[in-house]
Amino acid sequence: MANTTDSVSIFAEGTFEEQIFELLSYIGRNRSEDERASFVSPFQNALKSGEGKKPLDEDEPRRKLILSKLLQEVRGLGDGTDKEIEGFYNLLFAHTFSLYPPTSPEAKQYITNLLKTISSSPSERLSVKYRIVSNLFNTIPRNSPLRLTVYQTLIQIATSKDELDVLELTKSDVERWLSEWEISPEEKSAFLKLVVDAYAKAEQPVIVYEYSLLYLQSLPGSSEETKAVAVDVVANALRLPSVFDFDALFKLDAVIAIKDHELFSLLQIFLNGGLPEFKAWQSSHPQILEKYQISASELERKIRLLTLASLAFKHIGQNLSYSKVAEALLVNSSEVEKWVIDVIRAGLVWGKLSQTTQSLHISRATSRSFEKEQWQALEKRLLAWKTGLAEILEVVANAKRQGGVTA
Repeated sequence: MANTTDSVSIFAEGTFEEQIFELLSYIGRNRSEDERASFVSPFQNALKSGEGKKPLDEDEPRRKLILSKLLQEVRGLGDGTDKEIEGFYNLLFAHTFSLYPPTSPEAKQYITNLLKTISSSPSERLSVKYRIVSNLFNTIPRNSPLRLTVYQTLIQIATSKDELDVLELTKSDVERWLSEWEISPEEKSAFLKLVVDAYAKAEQPVIVYEYSLLYLQSLPGSSEETKAVAVDVVANALRLPSVFDFDALFKLDAVIAIKDHELFSLLQIFLNGGLPEFKAWQSSHPQILEKYQISASELERKIRLLTLASLAFKHIGQNLSYSKVAEALLVNSSEVEKWVIDVIRAGLVWGKLSQTTQSLHISRATSRSFEKEQWQALEKRLLAWKTGLAEILEVVANAKRQGGVTA
């Protein structure tokens, strides 16, 4: 929901004095006439520029004092319409930033207090809460650390009512913000942990896994906390039916640091091994899958699909017989088509089945890892492609020459 464009400015008509009275009028609208008069009176005195006083527009300390006293009176969203509430807070934010830079301690204190007031107000005004806080987020300069505080509030509001999807948060947004915000590594990790926890509460495990990778990369060294997170990430990668890219995990120092953990050896099988290796590991680690709530049957499915993807990668542009697939997957030939359809649906292989020839023609395939062997296979295919193009060009050239002679 928070727009990721450059920061915007909020302008309001009228003098400082007129705008302060407008804000006071909103705050005191449900008070009796006597109560309103008593409430406004101290501000009227402070706003007066009598003898011996500088004009208000030249007296910044006095404007700051008036604003600070007014902010102390803001205790909720008020009883206005959504448009009035949004305008009220936009004007408060505008005055705060006109008197204090977003990087100043005063601005952080005032904005933090206002955010607490907004987030703790009755939940039935969720839509206006989102708009108010999103407006604030877009008002603040891109590099300001205050943006972190503001977006934390947005997440807290959304998760309080299980409405995280309304934020339309994307991984690219988060990565860009963390590169822009001038915050410490610890604050970046804390923000990523907040995002992970929010999606965990929303029961969206695939998104949790994606952000967990970012969170793991943000943690320092090989501390016990980092190792614990690395184990959780590996377990999630194995557990989730849609995760097949295990090569990415081996590029993380935090994962390599848990090489002595029992799940690390299982992870290696899913990068390079097959069903026999998985069965052997399972026999020697009988309690581990249950401990981490990982389905053995799901792992069997994943290892077969990865095995088929590896086999297909070696036969791109060729026909792969059902018998070879059955042999690799340790299944009957009658089950091959089911596994081929499954691997295509998983996005690991692209091809066309032929029941007539009992084969699969491979057009594309995903490699489980990309190292020397895969580079050599790619080079071989590129050279064959280059040779094929050269032959086609030669045929075309010959046809042109013959056409010229005939003419």
